[in-house]
Amino acid sequence: MPKPLSRRTFLRGVGTAMALPLLDAMMPRSAFAAPPAGSTPNRLVVFYVPNGIHMPGWTPQAQGANFDLPPILEALSPHKNDLLVLSGLDNLAAIDPGVPGDHARGTGSFLTCAPVFKTEGANIQNGVSIDQHVAQNVGGLTAFPSLELGSEGGGSTGGCDSGYSCAYSRNISWSDANSPVAKEISPHEAFDRLFAGKDTSMTPEQAAIRRQLKLSVLDFVLDDAKALHAKLGQRDREKLDEYMTAVNELEKRLNKPPDPNECVVGPKPSITLGLEGHVKLMMDIMVLAMRCDQTRVMTYMLGNAGSNRTYNFLGITEGHHYLSHHENNPAKQAKLQTINIWEVEQLAYLLTEMKKVEEVDGNLLDHSMVFFSSECEDGNAHRHKNLPVIVAGRGNGALSPGRHIHYDGAQPIADLYISMMNAMGVPETTFGQDGTAPLTGLSG
Repeated sequence: MPKPLSRRTFLRGVGTAMALPLLDAMMPRSAFAAPPAGSTPNRLVVFYVPNGIHMPGWTPQAQGANFDLPPILEALSPHKNDLLVLSGLDNLAAIDPGVPGDHARGTGSFLTCAPVFKTEGANIQNGVSIDQHVAQNVGGLTAFPSLELGSEGGGSTGGCDSGYSCAYSRNISWSDANSPVAKEISPHEAFDRLFAGKDTSMTPEQAAIRRQLKLSVLDFVLDDAKALHAKLGQRDREKLDEYMTAVNELEKRLNKPPDPNECVVGPKPSITLGLEGHVKLMMDIMVLAMRCDQTRVMTYMLGNAGSNRTYNFLGITEGHHYLSHHENNPAKQAKLQTINIWEVEQLAYLLTEMKKVEEVDGNLLDHSMVFFSSECEDGNAHRHKNLPVIVAGRGNGALSPGRHIHYDGAQPIADLYISMMNAMGVPETTFGQDGTAPLTGLSG
């Protein structure tokens, strides 16, 4: 091709516009001979889990490259060389001694490192979260500055934890001190927003016809795809075919009728899928969103702060929050560890899918930072020090993974956020209440 293909090129048909994957033909010509640093965009993904972690089953004993993988982290063994396990990081902004509400307080300040104002009213007060700070600086390069997803719903009004607003418990993304960014918990809505988006020529009648016929978005863009296919090199043709197949398979899973044998007891569910299927759909949507460069900043909440969800498919009928207050009861701790193992298995699935996506100078995980953590260390003690932290990926060369690093003393997690912002092209030197410099040791 005489010139690089625009990253904003879409497949179009009958009013439907679907983004293309990130193809070699979209990269500068110099990238093919000797890929320059940063020739592929960097991504930031935040994966939040509630109620802390059973730390004895999480923390590696050895430091450096020869660290072990404890039971909770065993599912990450195929990705050990892609991991930074970080110990000793604190979020002091979440600490208010003697004041209940640690789950809401910790989740509210999870990505802001700013103290939240205790209220159940409209006068909420927080800081800007790292994801939104990055999105406000570099989000204009993509169709969506950021994407917020989750697997547990609920509004942001009223109180959810000992006098703290539900806005703190149900959101980790904050665009300013008073504005949480609501998450999307419907895979169908997330898919349509990203891959079946309307262009300006789509009429309400066309949209209604598509819904009535339950046609795939691919049915509308195939002719355009065939025309583009002929203009691409062999590697890009293969990437386009793989992408179209992935979109088609994901859409089929979304449109699969619900299992009539599935029994849901309790309040009306906000989703029609079982949790296992819901989480994997969200992970697949996230990978496709990065693959087609629709966004480079994403957050995902597996549950809300203090979630008391039951895990019947794991043989656990007690609520998660109840078990997190284990009181050193071995039976409760064993069940809590089982939940944590499953949570990390979902992270492992995400990393596996990201590594399958080849890019010009590596794979999608090479060009990403996937941050996994919780609002507190131990749910029973409500500690906000020595948080369970994993950063996966190479951050486009900013990280040297494959190590367990323990930080001594009061080391703010805000410093990690400064490092990640810098890697995303945002040259900050301070962040939140106590971030003063990039975290040392991440690049080897």
